[in-house]
Amino acid sequence: MTHTRREFLQRSATLAGISLAGISLVGAPAFGQSIKDLVIAYNVGVPSWDPTVGPSGVNPSLQSIYMSVFDHYIMQKPDLSFQPGLLTKWGFSDDKKKISMTVREGVKWHDGSAFGPEDVVWSLKRAGDPATGNPGQFVWGKIGNYSINGNVVTADVLEFEPTIFKWMAFLTGYILPKAYFEKVGAAGFEKAPIGTGPYKVEAYERGAYVRLAANKDYWGPKPAYETVTIKFVTDAASRVAEVESGNAHVTLEIPYEEYDRLRNKPGLKGIAFPVSDVGMIFLNDIDVMLDKNVRLAAHHAIDKKLIIQRLMRGYGVPLSTLETPEYAAYDPNLKFEYDPEKSKQLLAASGYSTKKPVKFTIQTTKGFKPKDYEMIQAIVGMWRKVGIEANIEIYEIAKHFELRAADQLAPAAFYNWGNAVGDPTTSTGFAMFGPSPHSVWDSKDLVDKIIPLWGEADEAKRIQGWKDVSAYIMENCYVIPVLQYVLPVIHSDKVVVLPAATGDVQPAMMKHA
Repeated sequence: MTHTRREFLQRSATLAGISLAGISLVGAPAFGQSIKDLVIAYNVGVPSWDPTVGPSGVNPSLQSIYMSVFDHYIMQKPDLSFQPGLLTKWGFSDDKKKISMTVREGVKWHDGSAFGPEDVVWSLKRAGDPATGNPGQFVWGKIGNYSINGNVVTADVLEFEPTIFKWMAFLTGYILPKAYFEKVGAAGFEKAPIGTGPYKVEAYERGAYVRLAANKDYWGPKPAYETVTIKFVTDAASRVAEVESGNAHVTLEIPYEEYDRLRNKPGLKGIAFPVSDVGMIFLNDIDVMLDKNVRLAAHHAIDKKLIIQRLMRGYGVPLSTLETPEYAAYDPNLKFEYDPEKSKQLLAASGYSTKKPVKFTIQTTKGFKPKDYEMIQAIVGMWRKVGIEANIEIYEIAKHFELRAADQLAPAAFYNWGNAVGDPTTSTGFAMFGPSPHSVWDSKDLVDKIIPLWGEADEAKRIQGWKDVSAYIMENCYVIPVLQYVLPVIHSDKVVVLPAATGDVQPAMMKHA
């Protein structure tokens, strides 16, 4: 059965020991002792320490680590609502021609230097400059002509962007240190990154781990743990072993059957909650996917409820669009039905059958998200029954970003799309707007429907417009939404992990039990 948010309540997490080759960790805490040095096994590693450029900047899975070191302009609560960050006030002028931002005072960078409005202006200018490689440049470039008056920054609206302040709490929306970055350069910043966040980078080995030390001068709530070691463990089975053996106190994104098993073990607890991640299959406008019958047949053949029940143990919410129930443009009336007989009819109309199947490649990660590979195996099995023969190609998540940015994905590619701000532009919008580096479906009909919505100032009209776009995408099957993820977290019973609809399991949000 499908679980609801209220049903995802705590049920037990991790043994207390620590060991990590190559890192000096003082005495693994025994049972009965509190944890001083927290160890977390994450499912992804940090390939770059600049959270505002390149593919890493738009990888939702990296944001928990980035938010440990850097601060957003605007911060977000676990329920997706917004609150002051390095900006304490923000807004448009009445005529929508200017924006104003009040910069927090008394904040220090990790090197002890003072943070100020110059850092805000420099970061925004850099984000809006196409030469820097910020994946969100098309958003940040819509404001300019900055001026500073005390701790207030104003700027002109070059092109109205209704979500600009939401982006300040989202992907690439981080403030970096102007003076330090200009002094050490991009290469120097990669070697020794600094931010204003709750933790400082103390040690880092690419592909292995990062060790964080609490920022004693942090302007916000002080983190509970003095040091945090984040291991980069991309294999799900290895993450299970890490937490079960006590070599890590917290892990996430593990198979749900392992979650159910571990949460009932002595010394361990578990918490699982719906997050703003959508499991989806990108369809590229190449080869057989140019045939609408093939696309619709592929979608109608997928029994999403069965996948959630059998593979996900009920942890998940089936979706018909790229909008989850928490998103502003979710429309409960849009339903795409499981109908394998209709799939066969559609394929037959295009000359395909189980004896003469349509063939294409589908790409997927393996172990990055719970049951990602197994889910695609199941879908391929469902396709085979109606006349679709799909070849599975496994790749790392970094490769997905590389191929997507270059518009070189296979005809079908499985991915998890994160939309922590819940706005339709950052779900349906960027995933489906062909000219965007985040999309691979590039048909003029859809581009023409989306373009007017980017700058729509009437909020009610804007949201309805995105609902209409979702309906059009569903009717033409330009993408296959599969499910909304439920995030499983296993942790030591000496650690408190709170649910966050954003999906950001941050060390600074963890407390002593």
